[in-house]
Amino acid sequence: MAYTTVDNITLHYEDLGAGRPLVFLHGWGTSGRVWDAQAAGLMADHRVITLDWRGCGRSGRPADGYTISRLAGDVLEFVDALELDRPVMIGSSIAGAFIIEAALAAPDRFRAIIPVDAGVHHFSGLQSATDKLLANLRADRAGTLADFVPHWYRPGASTAMIDWTVAQLLESTFRIDGLLADQARYDPRERVAALRVPTHFLHGELDTEVPLSVPRELAALIPGSRLTVIDGAGHMAQQDQADRFTAALRAALSGLL
Repeated sequence: MAYTTVDNITLHYEDLGAGRPLVFLHGWGTSGRVWDAQAAGLMADHRVITLDWRGCGRSGRPADGYTISRLAGDVLEFVDALELDRPVMIGSSIAGAFIIEAALAAPDRFRAIIPVDAGVHHFSGLQSATDKLLANLRADRAGTLADFVPHWYRPGASTAMIDWTVAQLLESTFRIDGLLADQARYDPRERVAALRVPTHFLHGELDTEVPLSVPRELAALIPGSRLTVIDGAGHMAQQDQADRFTAALRAALSGLL
């Protein structure tokens, strides 16, 4: 296990293998463990770094900072703390927004970004649904997550995998809910045309949380960006179709590097 300090917060990460650095960021409330299959498959020829961002996994749980802009700042400080030379950033779900914002702020710091099943602007038009989810989380966090998380996976995904995801969410601080509120106000579409970092979206074919129209629209707005659809995968493509996802990620990396 390895730790570093960013914004006075202790962040846990795993650092495996050697070669071009790949930094993996998990989605809302889970941990770097969602990338275990990719770490195992890629560490033979890449340096694979999986980060638990603030409030999640084995990282510190500060009282504030649960916004997209603050997490993007954490990403930049983390890259500096590890002295990484232009890593490729891979961000799942809401972490797709973190890496887009970090790349907009400091394009020279990254070789490429790969948003995975990233909602980005999708939730900006869903304020009432977000308010209802937040109210339900306050009233019955365990029950709400038990109902919510299965929709992140394709039909037929293993119950054990879903239960493990719920357990990670329950172990994270409730303060991560601030990111849901922030996401409902977040829409970078007017700014992404200025993105000059090579970008490749990966998205599950069966993702019911974020429709394919979202990465398709963004890919059309970002100069030179591409989109690969993972057959048979849901919102957690890296877990529920791990082999297909890793193959698609390798193909994306070969086109970016």
